[in-house]
Amino acid sequence: MRRAVVTGLGALTPLGNDIKSYWDGLISGKSGAAPITYFDTTNFKTQFACEVKNFDPSQHFDRRESKRLDPYMQYGLVAGSQAMEDSGIDVEKINLDRAGVIWASGIGGLRTLEDEVGAFATGNGMPRYNPFLVPKMIADGAGNTLSIKYGFRGISYATVSACASSTNAISIALDYIRMNKADIFIAGGSEATICPTGVGGFNAMKAMSTRNDSPETASRPFDAERDGFVLGEGAGALVIEEYEHARKRGATIYAELCGSAMTSDAYHITAPHPEGRGAAAVMDLAVKDAQMNPESMSYVNVHGTSTPLGDVAEIKAIQKVFGDHAYNMNIGSTKSMTGHLLGAAGAIEAIAAILSTKYNIVPPTINHFTDDPDIDSKLNLTFNSAQEREINVALSNTFGFGGHNASVIFSKLK
Repeated sequence: MRRAVVTGLGALTPLGNDIKSYWDGLISGKSGAAPITYFDTTNFKTQFACEVKNFDPSQHFDRRESKRLDPYMQYGLVAGSQAMEDSGIDVEKINLDRAGVIWASGIGGLRTLEDEVGAFATGNGMPRYNPFLVPKMIADGAGNTLSIKYGFRGISYATVSACASSTNAISIALDYIRMNKADIFIAGGSEATICPTGVGGFNAMKAMSTRNDSPETASRPFDAERDGFVLGEGAGALVIEEYEHARKRGATIYAELCGSAMTSDAYHITAPHPEGRGAAAVMDLAVKDAQMNPESMSYVNVHGTSTPLGDVAEIKAIQKVFGDHAYNMNIGSTKSMTGHLLGAAGAIEAIAAILSTKYNIVPPTINHFTDDPDIDSKLNLTFNSAQEREINVALSNTFGFGGHNASVIFSKLK
């Protein structure tokens, strides 16, 4: 099969609005959580989130274009454009019929839908909906806009698998390149659900932290006192390219995308399998897909949402797959800093895994205060400070409501 490599990266995150500021924020152990500024949270159980900061749409879009784009689309276009610029691809020198976009969003244009339905509900009953409601709301809006911007006429669609969505997008891009159905993809995801409906909905599920007195320490994966995830927003984008195609044009290569897998728990709509059965299966399959041994792994960027059930199940799965080698790896959750970007989580966490192989440093799992007796304290969970080590291979996990599991593996180019 053909090989796939990563030649461009872009990110718009709660820690920074480009790759450098995002990575610097991760390595320094910065928290992106703060009180919500988008709406009055007085009556909400959770009053904080990891918002994108200092983002001005007018710096990227004219007024007319901005009105046609939901925030999740704006975030996706900015991150995707960063990745394309970073890749150095000249669209006039590639076969656009073999270039595509696989873009993810777990929810899509929730803010737009909320605004439009709210306006109807408080109006005079006349259905005066914005003509751009549907294009702004649907989950493939960001991806098709990127496809149009760059004239990519190849495979283009959206993946929707809850919080595993953008890892699915990356995995599928790898498969299409391997099968010689495309040469280049922009792959990733974006999400913008910090709004009354998003916060209220997750509060109703009792899924989010309510630590309103200390937002910056609320996301605490693996800590005994964790009480739920912190909602985040933003976008991550990767340019994934066939190796020979990238080599011939002299591209800078960040890492090889060498393995992936997807499984389902088939267990519960919101809870993971308590023994991490689906999570173990997806990591095992990804390692085999990469034609590696478990002992090759240096770092696992875990799903690690800071929920009571999920964190324990994922650690059990890691120990099952990697056995004694689990004690030799670094394990870490960058969600402790970014919050949970839902459908975009896999993309920004894949970027963290890629950059860890480039710079040989593992971002920390911040906000660890108390050991959980259900989590093996001998594991290196990279608590509170980044750690330097040689990282040749990194795996990134994402798991979504409904039992969706996805893993991708990146390695230094050999």
